[in-house]
Amino acid sequence: MKIVFLLTVGLERPSGLRYAGLARGLARRGHKMTVLALHPDFDQARPRRYRSDGVDVHYVGQMHARKVGSAPGRFSPLRLLSVVVRSSAALAWAAAAADGDCIHLGKPQPINGMAALLASRVRPRPLYLDCDDYEAGSNRFSADWQRALFAWWEDRIPTRAAGVTVNTAFLAERVAGLGVAREHIVHVPNGVDLQTFRPQPTVLVDALRTAMGLRGRRVVAYVGTLSLQNHPVDLLLDAVPALVRREPRLLLLLVGGGEDLSKLQQRVSADHLQSVVRFTGHVSRSLLRVLLGVAEVTVDPVKDDAVARARSPLKIFESLALGVPVVTADVGDRRMLLADGRAGELVRPGDPSALAEGISHLLEDEPALRTKGERARAHVRAYDWDNLAGRFETVYG
Repeated sequence: MKIVFLLTVGLERPSGLRYAGLARGLARRGHKMTVLALHPDFDQARPRRYRSDGVDVHYVGQMHARKVGSAPGRFSPLRLLSVVVRSSAALAWAAAAADGDCIHLGKPQPINGMAALLASRVRPRPLYLDCDDYEAGSNRFSADWQRALFAWWEDRIPTRAAGVTVNTAFLAERVAGLGVAREHIVHVPNGVDLQTFRPQPTVLVDALRTAMGLRGRRVVAYVGTLSLQNHPVDLLLDAVPALVRREPRLLLLLVGGGEDLSKLQQRVSADHLQSVVRFTGHVSRSLLRVLLGVAEVTVDPVKDDAVARARSPLKIFESLALGVPVVTADVGDRRMLLADGRAGELVRPGDPSALAEGISHLLEDEPALRTKGERARAHVRAYDWDNLAGRFETVYG
């Protein structure tokens, strides 16, 4: 089957990794895969067309924000309007010309949604949709009308699709509530490339610990976007004093960039936590694998809200693949992802004290820490992208 993915994100961005993994998995299952996407820095994107692991990738325009390095840049209202119009037109043109039996939207957003509808008028084909987030709640908007527009598209595109894939049970129920028949909804969580994310050589991890001055420290890591609207990293900072009282050797490593990087850095400075909390900024995927190996525990701090229930965090799968247990709250699908707590610790959501207790419990029981790490690696095998691609393709009937 010839499948065209239509994306508003680059494949290197966190949201794009889902589609990169699924596209490769589908290609290995014999499908002809084409990815049409928007780039976070289109002017500097080279090459804009390439083939990788059996997938043809074509960047055709600029994302709605310029995301380079640790601090993403926002466009002015007029510049944003120009970007949206030009990128929608470029996606529509590329989709109409693409050799595919169907179009599969990655995210129900206005840019790719309008492009798919326009392309379908030129060349009618079945339209499928993937929902991997609660878009109206998770995106940061500068005006209420933007949020209203996103919400309108998010509620209507599913009803125009021949089938819908989702990454959480919460989104499956939400889409069903919009009127999509359950037999046309396929639940496919996020996953990990187990050939890439595997424990790194001990000598490499030890060398990095030495280079970073981490010898003798108990390293706990958060990996992900530093955007408080979606990722309440402040809960983790609230837990630090209690953690340090129980483990004076603690070092909290915050890996990633985002809109609130400087805000969080200012808070750490104001609270005099510089000796305990370290920021890395944005890092490459290859360095990330080694940095995760430096950690004994990783943390996914969440509140119990729609944004958290709609998420299937990539950081959890990548941590488990490296044998690093995860501490997170019992929200959405996270209990399933941690094998009922056998691959980590489940705590109360939105509670810094519970977060501190869960992390401390693992650090203070090293045999349990090792056992949960081994269980994590065994459990995550079911979430290899190749396995998930087999489930994903069932949406095409």
